[in-house]
Amino acid sequence: MFIAYLEIKHNVKLGVMNMKKIIHTDTAPKAIGTYSQAVSIENLTFISGQIPLDPETMNIVDGNFKNRAHRVFKNLSNIAKAAGGSLDDAIKVSIFLTDLGNFAEVNEVMAQYFQEPYPARAAIGVASLPKDVDIEVEAILAIKM
Repeated sequence: MFIAYLEIKHNVKLGVMNMKKIIHTDTAPKAIGTYSQAVSIENLTFISGQIPLDPETMNIVDGNFKNRAHRVFKNLSNIAKAAGGSLDDAIKVSIFLTDLGNFAEVNEVMAQYFQEPYPARAAIGVASLPKDVDIEVEAILAIKM
């Protein structure tokens, strides 16, 4: 009985691994750690958290918070496009901010990248983010097949 369980578990794992597709584009920052820009399985695409890195220089963009937020949403949009979709396919967005005082500006910038009906969303205040940035955003897309 135990051996059969291991075989079933192993086969299920292999099946999922065979269905998983790694998404990569040069129009978004390359991963700075042990992760992929995005992973798709069936019609769902999970975009890793994006920070305001310029994909050409891999440096944090200059300017104010809005400039950085725009860069983050451009990165997300470019990855969504590489996956065969767009931000209109987003069903869940998680926004991480080191200062929740930037919440209104995030809404203003986000409105330029999303159309109604908007995706579900969370805005989470955090103590710090990679490379000492003040915003990181991740998304889940359901891309029409």
